[in-house]
Amino acid sequence: MKRVALLLFTMACSPLPGSQNQVDGFVARVYQRAGKTMQYRLFIPPKYNKSHKYPLIVWLHGGGGSGTDNLKQIQGDQIPGTHIWTAAENQARNPAFVVVPQSLEGWDFTGGPNRPTKSDPQAEGQLTAQLSQVIGILDSLKMEFQIDPERLYAAGQSMGGYGTWNLITKRPDLFAAAIILCGGGSPALAPNVKDMPIWSFQGDADNQNFVTSNRSMIAAIRKAGGNPRYTEYPGMGHEIWDRVFKEPGLVEWLFAQHR
Repeated sequence: MKRVALLLFTMACSPLPGSQNQVDGFVARVYQRAGKTMQYRLFIPPKYNKSHKYPLIVWLHGGGGSGTDNLKQIQGDQIPGTHIWTAAENQARNPAFVVVPQSLEGWDFTGGPNRPTKSDPQAEGQLTAQLSQVIGILDSLKMEFQIDPERLYAAGQSMGGYGTWNLITKRPDLFAAAIILCGGGSPALAPNVKDMPIWSFQGDADNQNFVTSNRSMIAAIRKAGGNPRYTEYPGMGHEIWDRVFKEPGLVEWLFAQHR
């Protein structure tokens, strides 16, 4: 077991050749296992102390963050969802790790932009290969750092919103709370997260696939007895990122959650 643990630790810590090693405090890393790789960025609290346990936020980027450069997932329209947690004032109050995996081109976090069908592994409660790698990254980081297992948070937008719904409904045992922007999942799996604190956001002028999918997940959780928070912005389309991460109380709400 010790040998396996050391191997996973080494793979998770490997720097990514040719990339900028650190951007805005996010260090470039690559996770490798079973012949598969996933690039990711990791923010470590500036005053990290091994004698304390820290919360961790995993951010699943939107389609604009896909690629192989290990940069786009923390740049452009991904900045609001990644940098809010690393801002000095928030780190001072709530020091936390932030991990940002990068998917390849396309809907790799979820398998597709539409709600799952019976032939889709999502409908059977199985994680996609990419989300399984995300779980692998989290497991390796928990071995390397003092991560509080009771304060793991999932968040994502658009493609990553779908990924977040899928991640938490299939691994509800891992996460204390979730923030979701413009995403959807399988309503059949909604009862799995009826007791999880969730805050989901949507613009009502967005593409109806997103609007319907998000509303369907919220309705299914409420039908199962849950009480998720849902904020829908009238007249707003898909790009609600800046508005969401200026929402009063959002940061405090997330860090108040424990499993």
